[in-house]
Amino acid sequence: MRMRELGIKQRAALITLMAEAREVSNNELENLAGFRLDGEERRVLNELGLVASVRERNNRPYRHELTDAGWDWCATELTSSTPPRSQSAGGALYALLGGLARFLERSGLRLNEIFEAGELAIDRRVRAAYTKLAPEPRAWVGLAALRSALNGEPRGEVDKALHRLNRAADVNIIPESNQKVLTQDDHEAAIRIGGEDRHLIAIGAR
Repeated sequence: MRMRELGIKQRAALITLMAEAREVSNNELENLAGFRLDGEERRVLNELGLVASVRERNNRPYRHELTDAGWDWCATELTSSTPPRSQSAGGALYALLGGLARFLERSGLRLNEIFEAGELAIDRRVRAAYTKLAPEPRAWVGLAALRSALNGEPRGEVDKALHRLNRAADVNIIPESNQKVLTQDDHEAAIRIGGEDRHLIAIGAR
């Protein structure tokens, strides 16, 4: 299936998840957009890698969240023409999306930065910077290199993000065991957690 063949409800689900920028349950989706994402419509979005859907138990509603590919689809959709059979409300929505595309072009912002809460956005950027630096998940990356990759991000905001991420199950921030190998940059990039300076970060499920 090509992306342009998505149905109206699937497109609406993607755009709603974009606007919420978080995990949304089927109950919430029904309140927000008037429908639930189930059956073949959900499976197609999952198979295309646009939406991640989870359900802890059979009696619990699915929870959906945009993947990185889903965010890319939404960014492309901003400049798409109005889909057939979308009626007047759909036409108005795509006119609004076109205006958003023009704003992004003028501002230089990314789509997710418009909708994500500030804390979530910086946390995602830290994770993205780690992914670019690490040769594989759970590899140790120095905070000096990480901060350099996040050039332009205020140090205070990065520190707050590191403190939050350190509480995540897939993140570990530790001191360098061999203090003799630390450079001045390493010392300056360290973050104080639990009464000790920490210099290395690893991200990945155990």
